[in-house]
Amino acid sequence: QVQLVESGGGSVQAGGSAKLSCAASGYTSSVDRMAWFRQAPGKARDGVSVIYLRSGRTYYDDSVEGRFTISQDTAKNTLFLQMDSLKPEDTAMYYCAAGDGNGLMFSPAVYKYWGQGTQVTVSS
Repeated sequence: QVQLVESGGGSVQAGGSAKLSCAASGYTSSVDRMAWFRQAPGKARDGVSVIYLRSGRTYYDDSVEGRFTISQDTAKNTLFLQMDSLKPEDTAMYYCAAGDGNGLMFSPAVYKYWGQGTQVTVSS
């Protein structure tokens, strides 16, 4: 089992920045890929960014490319999402997810472990 705990959400004005953290614990050696997803009320859970832990390769959804940065601190088993130039449409619950690296990387179904989520609200 792997436990994920997000932190760092809150209210931000448009154009501002926020940094999310996701602390992983448990059988983390089974994890090869971690991701950030977000879900706005009434909408599907969408992939935001993915990182492959061993290679460090990163991927971003077009909606956040150039504004968000995913990174990891391997010593602390912590995942980060730096969010800059935030827009009101970035408002959502943000979730950290972890999996074995198989399947489509932006598909929620392929991730076995999930955090409880942290709310990010961007006001105009």
